[in-house]
Amino acid sequence: MQIIENLKVNEKLFLEKLENGMAVMIIPKKDMKKKYMIWGTNYGSNDNIFVVPGEEKETEVPNGVAHFLEHKMFEQENGTNSLDTLTSLGVDANAYTTNNHTAYLFECTDNFYEAMDELMDYVQNPYFTDENVEKEKGIIGQEIKMYDDYPDWRVYMNAMQAMYHNNPVKIDIAGSIESISKIDKEILYKCYNTFYNPSNMAMVICGDFEPEKLLEEIKKRLKKTKSEGTIKRISPDEPENIVKGKIEQKLDVSQPMYTVGIKVKPINNSVQEMIKRDISIQILLEILVGKSSELYKELYTQGIIYGGIGASYEFTKDYSHILISGQSSNPEEVYAKIKDRINLLKNNEINEKDVSRIKKKVYGEYVREYNDVTDISRMFLSDYFKGINSFEYLEEIVNINVEYLKQVLNDVFKEDKMVISIVKS
Repeated sequence: MQIIENLKVNEKLFLEKLENGMAVMIIPKKDMKKKYMIWGTNYGSNDNIFVVPGEEKETEVPNGVAHFLEHKMFEQENGTNSLDTLTSLGVDANAYTTNNHTAYLFECTDNFYEAMDELMDYVQNPYFTDENVEKEKGIIGQEIKMYDDYPDWRVYMNAMQAMYHNNPVKIDIAGSIESISKIDKEILYKCYNTFYNPSNMAMVICGDFEPEKLLEEIKKRLKKTKSEGTIKRISPDEPENIVKGKIEQKLDVSQPMYTVGIKVKPINNSVQEMIKRDISIQILLEILVGKSSELYKELYTQGIIYGGIGASYEFTKDYSHILISGQSSNPEEVYAKIKDRINLLKNNEINEKDVSRIKKKVYGEYVREYNDVTDISRMFLSDYFKGINSFEYLEEIVNINVEYLKQVLNDVFKEDKMVISIVKS
């Protein structure tokens, strides 16, 4: 096993690439009572057009298949549900689907190996029938309808649709009532066999383990499967410009909600630049709208915003965008002031003392993630599918200076790439 050590947080990553192509990452935490296991596949809601290894013809499937597949994985041929089985063991189990990966997980203090038995069994043995697929359509259909009326989700999805022309990140992860109606067991098995091949998967385990012993236990439970080769993913061309500057929707909310989106050209040729840009945007967002910023104080004092302002940067090799969101009595005024503050920062020097202070804050947040087995495991899995080793953030943050921040500010925070989504009563 490859051992990667980071002395800044005094952590070691034991990394093994198995013969079948699967990556196993083990982060030992001496004397930690909690244990966490997550097993993911590099397959999310965006992967709707692809070429199966060994084939030449493109396969296109309906929107929502990855999420549908995640739901169906728990159902077993003997009539049991693996989620119920795991719960009966006293472990906290779950699964989730994102735009670029799907993951199955559990957290426990006891019965780790029994829970690992169950998780590795159901993930490797799908059971789909015409009847259970049809039944699931009704369940997921209700979930889709529920989210259609959920203001937080609508204000987010509307911002996606304002930014993106063709990229599937603009589409609901669960799909639509119409798209899931086209899903059948043959589609599910084809996507499972394509994307759930070990060569497209990674596993992260964190807790008080001896890595070599744990790895042997994992190998015992793996089915003998060969690497099938590289999956060719087909992404539609996406223009750099936005679709529209504003989307407004009326729903039952106590106060108007807003999401400001900034469409960013993705980086797909340099992992180091991806990391540096991510860190830089976090610092710039803190300067612009963080709780210590002048803009936040002004908006809060004047009663224009309620609570905090959420700000994040989401990215893969295929898309990237900034989101700034919250509740406000006047979202248009918040939007105008954010744009004014960006222009002011572009036209003036960035305060080095502010940068130094915020870098320490961001660094502290990175370090805190290593105190929790859940945060560590999810972080390493998500970063792995982007080609990133999570330790690299701790190394790269020292390389961020005022000049680089200014460059990112000018390259990324462009007014013609900005949109606002508003949900009001």
